[in-house]
Amino acid sequence: MPKYVIEREIEGAGQLSEDDLQGISQRSCDVLGQLGPQVQWLESYVTDNKVFCVYIAPDETLIRKHGELGDFPIKAIHEVKTMIDPTTAE
Repeated sequence: MPKYVIEREIEGAGQLSEDDLQGISQRSCDVLGQLGPQVQWLESYVTDNKVFCVYIAPDETLIRKHGELGDFPIKAIHEVKTMIDPTTAE
């Protein structure tokens, strides 16, 4: 199944409290429960003003639906074509 990186612009994301992040995560999981097992949230990276989320889904449609239902902004969705890491150099 394809993997996607979702770019979200959220002003002050890096300053969100643990309680804020927990609430956002709970809302995301609730929406994912409504959408079913075809879309999965793997992890997210929080920077100063952006959040980069990694999802597995059959296509962008369910990712966009998740964003709409959860009121999560989407600046861009990028399909991961391949992954590399230091072992790729060997």
